[in-house]
Amino acid sequence: MAQISSFKDLIVFQKAYKLSMEIFEFTKTFPKEEKYALTDQIRRSSRSICANIAESWAKKHYIKAFVNKLTDSLGEEYETETWLDYAKDCKYIDSKIHQRLMREYDEVRKMLISMINNPNKFYR
Repeated sequence: MAQISSFKDLIVFQKAYKLSMEIFEFTKTFPKEEKYALTDQIRRSSRSICANIAESWAKKHYIKAFVNKLTDSLGEEYETETWLDYAKDCKYIDSKIHQRLMREYDEVRKMLISMINNPNKFYR
């Protein structure tokens, strides 16, 4: 396993960051009336996944705090999935894009759960 010296080295962070940037780009096409509703909510939750991973890394010396922030990140991941469902059902994204994003977020979720269940792997 490669040396992890920063939260930015974590594959889960890299995947979540890439997805949040993708969400940022496609939400530019959402209707103006969604600006303060769906657009802001999905951008915020997708970015919060990454932010909470970063915060967890800063707290990795304190297992309970580390796991707590990862759990927050997991909650934001579930929230993002919910907003993606709304985006599909409101016909702002098509089913193929939705399915792909859900598969990718499924990977992020599994990685977060693994980290939550095995925090000692990250303790230094």
